[in-house]
Amino acid sequence: MKNILLIGGSYGIGQALANKLSSTYNIHIASRTNENISEAITYHTFDVMEDDIATLKLPDTIDGLVFCPGSINLRPFAALKLEEFEADMQLNFFSLVKVVKNLIPKLKNSEQASLVFFSTVAVKVGMPYHTSVAAAKGAIEGFAKALAAEYAPSFRVNVIAPSLTDTPLASKLLSSDEKKAKMAERHPLKRVGTVDDIASVAAFLLSDESSWMTGQIIGVDGGMSTLQAK
Repeated sequence: MKNILLIGGSYGIGQALANKLSSTYNIHIASRTNENISEAITYHTFDVMEDDIATLKLPDTIDGLVFCPGSINLRPFAALKLEEFEADMQLNFFSLVKVVKNLIPKLKNSEQASLVFFSTVAVKVGMPYHTSVAAAKGAIEGFAKALAAEYAPSFRVNVIAPSLTDTPLASKLLSSDEKKAKMAERHPLKRVGTVDDIASVAAFLLSDESSWMTGQIIGVDGGMSTLQAK
């Protein structure tokens, strides 16, 4: 079985993906908590902001890497401090770079590893109050394309750019039926995303069925990035 490593996977999209893959792959989850992780999955205590991934007892070969940590910091630009931009960049981007850099030898041991990162629809579609998160996620998109070019055909790198998805991270934005209905109306498909919507695409990108795809930014966003809602 191939070895898949999820950075963050105890809730939300990561948990849905781990559950979807656990019967097909050897799943390793590196995260701060293990409260929702099944016994079929190997858990490693890991804080992406504090710890070094190289210290974990991971397999010598990693065939798939999914980086889940992220933030949703939606505030007017004038109200954001420089430190908040730096914090969003550290969590979303620099922690990803550190993880990938330290896993390169294990990824190169695979016949062709697949790396999956997460961005946001707000990188492609300018949205008010998204300056900090869009900047951090935009860095991920540029990094992923350059990394894919540099390491092809050794491994593949693709990015999923969701719109608003019903996860614990987005709970404040979807805290009432009224808010959910309002957010759904903004999308051509008239609903917000689910964790399974995103996890299904991530599972596809990890599989051999996507073996001719790399350097792609894939919008899983209810049509928001390309269509105008009625």
